Formats: sequence, structure tokens, C-alpha cells
Amino acid sequence: MSGTPEEPVHPEPPETPPSDRAVTERHAEPCATRQPDPVPGLGPEHRAALRPELLPEFRPELTADRRAAELRDYRAAFRAAQLAMAVVDQDGIVVTANDSFGALLGTEAGALREQAAADLVDLASDGRTWHAYREVLRGRRSRFRCTRRLKHPDGRSLWAEVTVSPVPDSRRVLLSVADISDRRELQARLRHLQMHDPVTRLPNRALFFERLSAALEAAAQDAVHDTATGGAPVGSSYESHESHESYGYGRTGRIGLCYLDLDGFKAVNDTLGHRVGDRLLAAVAARLTECADSDGYTRSGGHLVARLGGDEFAILVEDSTGTEQLADLARSVLRALQLPFDLGGQRLSVSASIGVVERTAQGTTATALMQDADTTLYWAKADGKARWTLFDPERNAHRMTRQALSSTLRPAVERGEFGLEYQPLVDLTDGAVRGVEALVRWNHPQFGSLPPNRFIGIAEEDGSIVELGRWVLRTACRQARQWQKDHPRERPIFVSVNVAVRQVWDSDLVADVAGILAETGLAPHLLQLELTESAVMGSAGRPLQALQALSDMGVRIAIDDFGTGYSNLAYLSRLPVSVLKLDGSFVRGFQDEEHANPADELIVEALVQLAHRLGLTVTAECVETSGQAARLRRIGCDTGQGWLYSRAVAPDRIAELIGTAPQPV
Repeated sequence: MSGTPEEPVHPEPPETPPSDRAVTERHAEPCATRQPDPVPGLGPEHRAALRPELLPEFRPELTADRRAAELRDYRAAFRAAQLAMAVVDQDGIVVTANDSFGALLGTEAGALREQAAADLVDLASDGRTWHAYREVLRGRRSRFRCTRRLKHPDGRSLWAEVTVSPVPDSRRVLLSVADISDRRELQARLRHLQMHDPVTRLPNRALFFERLSAALEAAAQDAVHDTATGGAPVGSSYESHESHESYGYGRTGRIGLCYLDLDGFKAVNDTLGHRVGDRLLAAVAARLTECADSDGYTRSGGHLVARLGGDEFAILVEDSTGTEQLADLARSVLRALQLPFDLGGQRLSVSASIGVVERTAQGTTATALMQDADTTLYWAKADGKARWTLFDPERNAHRMTRQALSSTLRPAVERGEFGLEYQPLVDLTDGAVRGVEALVRWNHPQFGSLPPNRFIGIAEEDGSIVELGRWVLRTACRQARQWQKDHPRERPIFVSVNVAVRQVWDSDLVADVAGILAETGLAPHLLQLELTESAVMGSAGRPLQALQALSDMGVRIAIDDFGTGYSNLAYLSRLPVSVLKLDGSFVRGFQDEEHANPADELIVEALVQLAHRLGLTVTAECVETSGQAARLRRIGCDTGQGWLYSRAVAPDRIAELIGTAPQPV
């Protein structure tokens, strides 16, 4: 294990570790010009602990006998010290060592004389440590300390803290070695407790991210090395088995992750208590470990199974071989968890949702990988739970776009980024334009013109549909009134505006409509409000009261996409509805005239007759061919809407259609 010097390493490049050299090659220290060390091997930290005025070299008045006695005392203290110490000359050769040093290395102290100190305590195993050690020997550095793992002659390993410091007024250094094995063992136990979950004994979130970061860093280093040595290019998409095996001498350069969450675990805790919940988590952890172990090993070892918190677990697969490996692992996990758990007589069954991510490690960050895994786990739950889902970049791009739209939707209303286009509603008997449907468009500065299906759902979720809907209603009514003013001799056309059910709940829709009609001067019967079938059929309480008040005001209420939701015909007699808009799926069944489905025509005919018997008019959506229009007219449908007549167009184009020749029927 490499040591870490405490001070900056001298810029001079490290020397080559010494080879065995004869004692006769050492430079003899001239005795005539130097005073003998009072205590061989006593380092500055030990000498500083003494009072300098008591040392023999600072007491010239002492007699020679007195100084000799004190020198003997210091030598005796050096030999008897519990700290392993040795005096080393400037060439790194042991001059003398105490008994503790010999005991630490399992030999006699005398046997250590004339041996290279670096070999005894493994100071030459890495260049940085060796260079720092040589700097102290040359007097260019005050001291240095490192931690080494030493091998005892009896076979056991021990951790040692090695300190090297110069002896004052001498060309020698003191090498001291402290056995810190107990301290290291305690640190290891504390780290294990810190990095493992106490319930499942699995690695916890901290250790998981440490291992994940290390794996990504190793993959990046392998990729750089492989490129430097002429291997496959970094980020290569070539993923054959041969390329995986050859990459980085066994590495694949890829990484995989199964991120899973137990379905319904909260119910277990709430009904059976946290003790049973903890036992269930431990049992799940054991099965996950079995699945990971049975999947095989890579050069970096087995797959890491970790508990990230709550009922969330992760299986990290380093050097994965492709998405199929992760898919097989996810399938095995689902099968294992579907088996009942027997917890002290209680038999429990759980399922899990798993998000699977597998990709090239180069260029991937731990944060990005976990974010994608979390997104994929959400997809698995949204798709019905008890399943695994593979990360889909295209689906994720759609999610990111949706998130971007959500964050800018409310300000967009204030900035006026929305506009309206209008699609004609044509009388099927004479082809005249009777009305228009207002369709909102978002002129997004980044994504261009967006149709309603890209943002209306978001607006309903965050509540901005109320403000947006109010703007659409006011703009459409103002435009309808303007057409009426511009063509006073023509029959006025009505405008149909879509209303979300949240607008009924979160705002005073009746007051909004009344105020806008009064503000714009549009007659109530020229306004039609469209609600989806699912929203209208379940109406009760406040929504139903609002619809009734609007109908009493003279506003027409239409059920949009009729035939795709509840289709509860009993509601039609109780709701203040005046128009049914048949869903386009019925009309599309008329498209193939040569192979028409008689059932489609019978269903539409029955709906039209029922609506007429109830006093309702019927509009057919998605009319695209003259054949469809002819069959709808024969059945008795009142109005049609679709590309046969016109796409959604700007207001000035609608103005051109008012009072002109009838549309084709």
C-alpha cells in the first residue's frame, strides 16, 4: 500500500530504489569532526520533549564521567523504548535499531544493522514515497510520514505508520515505526458501519455512489489507454462480444444498472408494522443478492447490490455486455420476488418495478445515470408496475421537452405566445359554413408552433389551463363578434371553444362566460362550449350546476369525442347538452367505400337517430373524403368537420369563407 508524504514532494525526479550494496561501499562518517549522538536515533520530536539545558551537549560544565553516564542512560532509553526506532545513515543503511524494531519485524535488533531501511519497511515500492524518503536523507526535507502494510515473518499482515526525520547536528535520520493495525481495524469497522445498511446489511447509498463513481472513472481511464495504444476509438458503438472481451483486457467499457422499487411496500408497513417491513426488506435483499451472484462475475468482481433508502434497491453491473444482460437480470429479479415470502409464519407477496439503464461508460456521469434510472423506474410504475422498463432516449427526450414546456407555460400566457386558428363546421345539407372551432396554438420560441395536444394536458396538470382557457374564450368571442360586424348581411356563425373540466372546478366559469359575452357583445347562442365525454358524463354537483346555468344563459353545450368514453346514454336525458360530436374513429370506418363495415354505419345511424329524438344536433369529426360526407348526409348527420372542407386556418381565411360559395358536400 502506498504511503502519502505529509509535505510537498521536492520537484527533483525520484531516484531508482537502491540495490543490495556492500557495507564497505558506505561512506564512513568522520569521527574527528563530529560529536557522537547522545541518544542514537532520537528524533527531533522526542528531543524537543526534553529540556535542552539538561542534554549533555548543552552542559559543558559537566564532567566527562557525568556526560558518559547520561549518554548511557539515553542509549538505554532508546533500546528500551516501546516505539520501534532505528538510526539510518545518509545512504539509507540501518546503523542501529532498538529491540522494539526487531520485535515488530520478527527478528533480533542486531540483525537489522547494515540493512537497507527502505527494504525493511517497504519505502521503495512507489516512486513518490521513495523520492520523499531520499529527500529527508539528503537534508532537503524536514520529515516525512507514510502508512505501509508490512508482512510479519509469521505470515500475518500489520499496518505501520512510518516516520522519518533528521537527527539534529547529525547526518543521520531517525526512522520510527508505529503499529497501527488496531486503529486501522477500528477504522475499517467504523467505515463498514457507515457504508452499510443496518437492516439489510447491504451497501448503502454512500458506498453505492462511491463504487459507481470509481467504476466510471476506471472506464474512462481504460478508454484513454485503449485509444493511446491504438485500440477501438473512445465511444465506439461497435458492441460485438469480441470487442467487449478485448476492451481494456477484459473490460467492456460499459455499465448497467437495475434500479427497483417494491410495489405496495408502504401498505405492508402501515398494516403489519415496521418490524415486519424490515424483515421483508432483509428477505428481499437476500434474493437480490442471489440473483446478482447467479448472473456471473466480471473483472471488477460481482455485481453490487445496494439499498438506496426506503424500499429502493439498485444492482450495479460493471463491464456489462449489453442490454440483453441487464434485461435477463431484471427478469430473474422479478421472478425471484414473485415467490411468496414466509416471515415468521406470515406469508407475504410483493412485486417490484425496475428501471433498467445500460450504456457506454465513457462520457457518463453518476448523476446522469441515476437520473435516467429514476426516470425509467417511473415509467415502469406508470406502465402498470410489476415489470421492468428499458431506458429509451427518445421517450426521455419527450419527457425533457414536456418538462421544459411545463416550466414556461404560465409565463407564455403572460407574454402572449399563444394564438388561435379556426376550423370550419359545415352544414352537410347545403355545404354552408355554420360555425368554427377555435384551436389554440403555442408559438414557442424554441420548439415552434405547437398543437394543443402538446401542452393542454400540462396546462390541466399545473392549473394554468384556467388562465389560458379564459384567454382563448375571450379571444374567440371577440373574433366571432368581429366577423359578425364585418359581414352584417350574412348569417352569423357560432364559435366553439373547448373547455377543460378543471376550468369548471377551479374557476367561476359561469361568471367568466357572462362577463366575456358582455364585454365582446357576442350573443350567447353564438357560443358553443365543448367538453369531453368523460368530463361531462361524470358531472355532478358544481360542474352540473355550471353547465345548467350556461345552458339557461343560451350558451350551447357540446359533448366532444362522443363514443370513446363512458357512453352512458342515460346521462343524455339529464344533462343540458345540445350537440353531440361523433369521434373520428366512427367516421374513419366509412373511408373504404368498397369494403365498408356495415356495423360502423349502423352504429352511427343509431346514434344520430337517438340524438335527434332527444332534440340534439350531431357533428361528425375527421371528414376527409366526399364519400364519407355523402354517407353521413344520407344517415342524417347535421354538420361535418375535417380536412375535406378545411384545415384549421387563420381568422382572415375564415372571413373569406363567410358568404362565399358553399363547401363541397
